[in-house]
Amino acid sequence: MTRDRTAVLITCHNRKPKTLACLEALFSQAIPSHFTLDVYLVDDGSTDGTAEAVQQTYPQVKLLLGDGTLYWNRGMHKAFAEALQHDYDYYLWLNDDTLLYPEALSCLWQTSHNLAKQGYEKAIIVGSTHHPDTGKLTYGGVVRKTWWHPFKYRLVEPSTEPQPVETLNGNCVLIPRAVVQILGNLDPTFSHSIGDTDYGLRSHRQGCSVWVAPGYAGKCQTNPPQGHPWHDPNFTMKQRWQAVTDKKGLPPRESKIFCQRHAGWLWWFYWLLPYVRLGLVSLLAKANK
Repeated sequence: MTRDRTAVLITCHNRKPKTLACLEALFSQAIPSHFTLDVYLVDDGSTDGTAEAVQQTYPQVKLLLGDGTLYWNRGMHKAFAEALQHDYDYYLWLNDDTLLYPEALSCLWQTSHNLAKQGYEKAIIVGSTHHPDTGKLTYGGVVRKTWWHPFKYRLVEPSTEPQPVETLNGNCVLIPRAVVQILGNLDPTFSHSIGDTDYGLRSHRQGCSVWVAPGYAGKCQTNPPQGHPWHDPNFTMKQRWQAVTDKKGLPPRESKIFCQRHAGWLWWFYWLLPYVRLGLVSLLAKANK
């Protein structure tokens, strides 16, 4: 029997309990007998014993080490690059704070097979997540929210059928070999949070598509708004600027490349807009004191 081989790509940093819980849910998947999983985990310089705990509890995980400067996108790029050397049938991005439901991978694989039969062999499949307490949709596939801004998105609520979307959050994403042969790896130009959106947008330009799988793949809380104190009047202008230009914020060089790539001839407007807004918010906050 032909076996479908999937490489699971994860990156982590100092979230040992979450990382271990994520792996526990992953290895508890109800997997058909003809599917196999290989897990590639990049530990990006954790100091909380994550790497040691993973090695002890899940010795089958292929552990790769970073120095703490990779962040999400470059950590995932490192895992992806290692897996690409072994030519898998599928590559699964998985955030280490995502707890998959037991049937999640089977649903993603089945969705991919069904779409391929309909002529969508080059389809990226996105698994949606919701908040463990509220049940509210937290991450998944997105479409444009407004006509005038190319980067204002809204999440698409999963239904009983696959739905096409424009791009994605990288929390739970299944990518078949046919897509990877065209798009390759994530772009290491981006440090943290732009790389997944860029990958989804690039996929459409190169003849691929992005679909939200039916139902929810698992649970994941929304990340706290770290790096966004420009909304807080108690922060100084310097603190606001440091936050917005941080790797977890909106680094100007990376944002410029992203806008040039995806915003058309008005890229410069959409590139400068967040930084102009930052200045205006700071001036208003100062005037209201």
